[in-house]
Amino acid sequence: MSYRSDRLSVSTVIDLFSVDGVYTLLYAFLFGASMWVNFFGGVIAYRALPRAQFGVLQHRTFPVFFLSSEAVSSLLLTLWTLSHPDVLTNWYNPAIVDVAQAWALATVLLTQGANDWVVGPLTSKTMFERHRLEKVEKKNYNDQGVSDEMKALNRRFGTLHGISYLLSMGAVVALGFHGLWIGNVGLQGY
Repeated sequence: MSYRSDRLSVSTVIDLFSVDGVYTLLYAFLFGASMWVNFFGGVIAYRALPRAQFGVLQHRTFPVFFLSSEAVSSLLLTLWTLSHPDVLTNWYNPAIVDVAQAWALATVLLTQGANDWVVGPLTSKTMFERHRLEKVEKKNYNDQGVSDEMKALNRRFGTLHGISYLLSMGAVVALGFHGLWIGNVGLQGY
C-alpha cells in the first residue's frame, strides 16, 4: 500500500495498527516519558514544591514510571527479538546490529528494574529517615551542626540518588541509541 497516493478510509486507518506501528508508538511513549521525567518534570516539581512534598511526589510517581518503563521495554525487546531472529542465535555478540539494539532495550529494562526494585526503595527509605531525623533534631538536613547520623544519611541519600540518576541516564542513552537506529534504518525485521 502506498500511503502517499491512497485516500484515507477505514481500511487505511485499520492498516495503521500493525506491529511496526504499535512498536513505534510504544518506543515514542517510553522515550518521551524518560525525557520528561529525567529532564523536565523533576526540575519543575523541585522548583515548585517544598522539599518534603517534592520527595513524596517522587516517591509516588517514580515506581509508576519505572514499572511502565519495565513493561514497555520488555514488550519492545520481545517484539524486536521476534522480528530479528539473529538476536537469539547471536545474543552474546553486540557487534551484530540487531543484537546491539536488543542489548539497548535490555539495558533499559535492567536499569529501570534496578531503580524500581532496589535503588528507588532504598533512596525513599533514606529520604524518609532523613525527614524523620529533621523533625527530631529540629534542623534541616543541610543546616550547620546536624548530627553524625544526619551526615551519614545525607551521604547515603546522595550516593543512592546519584546511582539512581546514572541508571536513568543509562536508560535514556540506550533509548536514544535505539531511536537513532530505528529512525535511520527502520524496524526492518525478517
